[in-house]
Amino acid sequence: MLDNRPYWNMEIETFFNTPQMKKLQLYKLKVMLHRLYENAPFHKKRFDEVNLNIDKIKSLEDFFRTVPVYDKQEYRKHADACGGDLIKLMDNEMPISVDDLVLINSTTGTSGEPTPYPLAPKDIYGVWGEVVAGRGAWRAGLRKKDRLLFCFALSMVIAGTGSLIPFQKIGTTVIPVGAESGTDRMLQMAKAFQPTAFMGTPSLASYLLEKGSQMDLNYVFLGGEPGAGVFEIRNKLEKGFNAKVFDCGAGYGFSCDHPTYQGMHWLADDLCIYELVDPKTRETIPLEDGARGEAVFTNIEGDGWVWVRTSLGDIHEVTMSPCPCGKTGFRYKIVGRTDDMLKVKGVIVYPTAIEGLLENFTPEVSGAFRIVLTEKPPLVNPPLKIKVERGKDFPEEKLNILEDKLLSAFHTKLKIRPSIIWQKPGELERSTYKGAKFEKLYKE
Repeated sequence: MLDNRPYWNMEIETFFNTPQMKKLQLYKLKVMLHRLYENAPFHKKRFDEVNLNIDKIKSLEDFFRTVPVYDKQEYRKHADACGGDLIKLMDNEMPISVDDLVLINSTTGTSGEPTPYPLAPKDIYGVWGEVVAGRGAWRAGLRKKDRLLFCFALSMVIAGTGSLIPFQKIGTTVIPVGAESGTDRMLQMAKAFQPTAFMGTPSLASYLLEKGSQMDLNYVFLGGEPGAGVFEIRNKLEKGFNAKVFDCGAGYGFSCDHPTYQGMHWLADDLCIYELVDPKTRETIPLEDGARGEAVFTNIEGDGWVWVRTSLGDIHEVTMSPCPCGKTGFRYKIVGRTDDMLKVKGVIVYPTAIEGLLENFTPEVSGAFRIVLTEKPPLVNPPLKIKVERGKDFPEEKLNILEDKLLSAFHTKLKIRPSIIWQKPGELERSTYKGAKFEKLYKE
């Protein structure tokens, strides 16, 4: 296989978002639904409750209209019905036996309840790995000659071990440091083994620059949280590492190398069906330029990891017209999360927007912040309280002037006027995985 070919999978990627692909999706969908009906008791019950006749599905829209969305609330109901036994839960939801799994990853479990990602070999290499390590990283330029400093948390999370293993497909040398090792160890390993690429969260990459990282990279792959698509953060990281920055995740997506961020290209038409729904009504939203809604996924390939109209709680905005980079696949941008949405006097605010605004004021501020919530979101009793850390060289006596500039920017760009609570340099705790955005002072 030629190293200079534009796509990892030349047979499939050239047909993304075409009528031929729609026909393939419908065929694969029916095969998967039959498989689930026959082998996954949870989905059999789910389909029977809505009188789904698989053979009579004539279009993807028929399926969307019939089967309800499966979200965190529905997951918790199923977990409760299984008595909290996640092995039983997986066995009920998968078309294979739990004995056929080779790896169990999960979400970070911020709610206290980890959500499993059960992985069989096909899931690791043929689905998740095919998209991330194959199609996405290949388009970015990663090859066998590269060395990847892998800094996602290795334990449990899907971005960890389940994402590390598939890089064997390309032959890239992986240096598995892991977020658990801490930034000092990461910098030590980088100095010793001279990586050409980095993979981790935007928060971690920013923190490494704060720590004085001298890594000179070709590629920086970021995921696990929004940030890589924010111009100010992306620009800082590109300059700091002298590298191209790529955004990946929130589904099967990977951004391109166009100088201006275009969103993430959806790279899994043949593996997973992408859908947008209204977060309140759950009605399907047509995919067209500028369409915005809650992202919903249905896997049409896979063994253990099979989503069926599953929502992760992300709000996406899609662009269906061709990308100026020339590569295939429609694009989506992460607007925010349903869990993170705040309403301040009727104005919707996401932490990502606050993060991008503050990055415009570095080095006067460090970029670290916390949104202080005294009541359960999304409604916020104004003003929105935000802890902001001043830059290490910014004089404390000039904070009043800086605060006026910040408030003016918040009012102009985000239509809110928050209360700024100043923090000393380094006062807000940093993370080697996902950066904390909220300080919750209310009882859950």
